[in-house]
Amino acid sequence: MRITLPSGTACEIDTSVKDPRMGLIIAPDIFSLRPLYDDLVKRLATEWQMAVCAVEPFPGLNLGPEIEPRFAAVSSLDDANHLRDLHEAADALGTAEVGLIGFCMGGMYCFKSARSNRFKKIVSFYGMIKIPDGWKSATQEEPLEFLKNGNADRVLAIIGGKDHYTPPSDVAELVKLNVRAQIYRDAEHAFAHDASRPAHRAQDAADAFGRAEAWLTD
Repeated sequence: MRITLPSGTACEIDTSVKDPRMGLIIAPDIFSLRPLYDDLVKRLATEWQMAVCAVEPFPGLNLGPEIEPRFAAVSSLDDANHLRDLHEAADALGTAEVGLIGFCMGGMYCFKSARSNRFKKIVSFYGMIKIPDGWKSATQEEPLEFLKNGNADRVLAIIGGKDHYTPPSDVAELVKLNVRAQIYRDAEHAFAHDASRPAHRAQDAADAFGRAEAWLTD
């Protein structure tokens, strides 16, 4: 069901599991909350036996379904506000431990969340390691800076070997900071979380989600 955080940001939440193993926050991709994430929240709550909440990344903005206005709007996002929303969502779950998982742009915010002690473990699915040129602004700090000053060893990075957002040189910088990197050699960007995308790779996706669950619950 939908809830509204104290900040006014919308979330999709499922706390129907009795005695959940832990809480889990989902940071969505650039296309925001939508039926895909309603289904993912429900699926992970049931399959992983967790309390799960997905957080709207563009609160208060009506951007429509096209990629261009969304890509342009990322530079207007404020790291502090977005990370506050992830924390408020974690509080809404009411569990002793909370993990974080994110996809694409949400994966970038997973890297940034490593500075916080709020999350037991973090999984970034193909998150941007360095901010794309069109997203740079005074309110967007580089993910690597958050990792350098945070808990990089709590982070698992799921990476496609053919993803232009995560070139090998950037991945090498992650590994130097003690981020655990799992690379799927033939995968492109966004290969795991949306089966409708041409880049989807079912076998790699199943393996990646299995590794994500193991990482979060270890």
